[in-house]
Amino acid sequence: MRAADRRVVLGLHRSRHRRDILTGALDLGVTAIDTASNYLHHRSHRVLGEVAGDLLTEFVISTKVGYFKDGHSLAPTRLRKALDAALAELGCEPDTVLLHNPERSAPDSEVLSHACAVLAGAAEQGRCASWGISTWDPRPLVGLDTPCPDVLMVRSGLLVSSSVLDAAEALVAAWGPTQVRGMSPFGGSATDPVWQKIDPTMFLRSSDATPVQAAFRVAFALPGAEAVAVGSDDAEHLRELCGGLGHKIDTDVLQTYRQLLRQSV
Repeated sequence: MRAADRRVVLGLHRSRHRRDILTGALDLGVTAIDTASNYLHHRSHRVLGEVAGDLLTEFVISTKVGYFKDGHSLAPTRLRKALDAALAELGCEPDTVLLHNPERSAPDSEVLSHACAVLAGAAEQGRCASWGISTWDPRPLVGLDTPCPDVLMVRSGLLVSSSVLDAAEALVAAWGPTQVRGMSPFGGSATDPVWQKIDPTMFLRSSDATPVQAAFRVAFALPGAEAVAVGSDDAEHLRELCGGLGHKIDTDVLQTYRQLLRQSV
């Protein structure tokens, strides 16, 4: 087993939650997983507890609450129940609990603050180590007041629009989270045809990275993120991603890209 590297987070959004994927991740030093109450048709927590309960203590676990079988809600009572259910089904306390896509309920500052207070309270009570916000589209959240989250999770990578990147950076500046995490670095799949049309290696200072490694490495810089969640049911794919973490970003190329991206809007 390699030494733990918390920069890579195994995302379970499209995962089949197989035990061999989790053990393969551990062998590669990937000791962080990210899930949500609604993943795997609202069965993610229960299935994880059943197939990998004895392994979960070896992972840093983040999960999200906010989606329910009848839709999205920021109602504090529902969020508390979702948190109770997560702890019971996982069989352990998650390290981080995130408010899942709060923009879906079009909150104002008061509604968002009340929802955040539920998760902040859980952290204060020791039911999780930290709390935060995960947002697919941060633009509606810009300008809203909320308790400063420990973690902010946003989309990252070359397929994220300029306005979404700018909004994510605005939230970082306004809320001052301790950690920023990226997600969906390939916009859904590393085998999407779009990755046959562009060459992400131009963003790196070295030329020996694969395009997949380059795209993943750039996701740590668009926007700036300490860790990136990526979904994979393929241990070799995960191995390739981990093998590209040492490559350096060409900041001049990245800055030029951001400028061109803004001009194209």
